[in-house]
Amino acid sequence: MADTRRPLSPHLQVYRWQVQMVSSIVHRVTGVALAFGTLLVLWGLLELAGGERSFDQFKICVGSPAGMLLLFGWSWALFYHLCNGIRHLIQDTGAGYEIPQFVRSSWLAVIGSVVLTVLVWAYVLMAGGAA
Repeated sequence: MADTRRPLSPHLQVYRWQVQMVSSIVHRVTGVALAFGTLLVLWGLLELAGGERSFDQFKICVGSPAGMLLLFGWSWALFYHLCNGIRHLIQDTGAGYEIPQFVRSSWLAVIGSVVLTVLVWAYVLMAGGAA
């Protein structure tokens, strides 16, 4: 008789969370976030084409705390997806599949995306672009 206490197929209770698994999931989530965030950029372009008054309304919305949080999150998603995409391109050459290299490149994608996001936002805020 079969032991019915064990799972019939692998699931999240069986797997131990690892940076490789999380980086794959986050890569997919950031891809979806970029698709939705692009609608925000498209809205800005449409308002810009609509004239100064309509673009001022857009700037008020985007300049609010919620709008700034959305832009910050979208820019981080962009940089993470970029860094992780470069990691995937390198792996497409056949390099970086050993576990230590895979873990290191996953962490480098996370760290690189945070550094790039902070650098861009530091520049934007210093230049007065978010005002």
